[in-house]
Amino acid sequence: MTERLQKYLARAGIASRRACEEYISAGRVTVNGETVTELGVKVEPEDVVYFDGRPVKPEPLEYHLLNKPAGVISSVSDPQGRRTVASMASGRARLFPVGRLDQDTTGLIILTNDGALAHRLMHPRFQVDKVYLADVEGVVGERELERLRRGVRLEDGMTAPAGARLASRHGGGSVVEVTVHQGRKRQVRRMLEAVGHPVLRLHRKRYAMLTDDGLPVGAIRPLTRKEVTGLQKLVMAGKR
Repeated sequence: MTERLQKYLARAGIASRRACEEYISAGRVTVNGETVTELGVKVEPEDVVYFDGRPVKPEPLEYHLLNKPAGVISSVSDPQGRRTVASMASGRARLFPVGRLDQDTTGLIILTNDGALAHRLMHPRFQVDKVYLADVEGVVGERELERLRRGVRLEDGMTAPAGARLASRHGGGSVVEVTVHQGRKRQVRRMLEAVGHPVLRLHRKRYAMLTDDGLPVGAIRPLTRKEVTGLQKLVMAGKR
């Protein structure tokens, strides 16, 4: 697969793509023995690339699905020493999470080293559905569900319309299924609190077409080729 040199270097773990562009301009990269300073250069898989005198090669692309437990941080590392989603994929390539889940939220999160796909999956323009089950305080009525469907005004502005339905009721509480394609910080929790129903527990049960069926909380599995192709087609089409 032909790709731009800066992307090749970024996939090899050298640095971010922007930093790699600076390294190329500074003459720190050679391709097949020749120093390259132009950013438009493309490389083939068989090309020999050196950075600062040492050979580099991108890691194979990997895609994994984690059912995140509560208490785990959605990041690669944590200065406070808390457990991270990346640590749950130890022994694999340098993987990073696609988006985030709150520390107390359980559910599905994709781990990959495919930056291009991750960007598209996270970008609101591609409207990738994320489906949550929220156990909330109080009995949720049709009025509150309709507010979620129209969009809710939060301190950082209106949310996009969401899918919302009552999944069940229990005692003095309710379980609401909420579908969003934005990725604001603690968005689902804030939306439900705004309509009068604070969240007790939150779980993401579906990401795009991927579900938690057969994947218990705390488990991780590689995505199948069919699943990866499905995600790629989804974001390339720009449709749900």
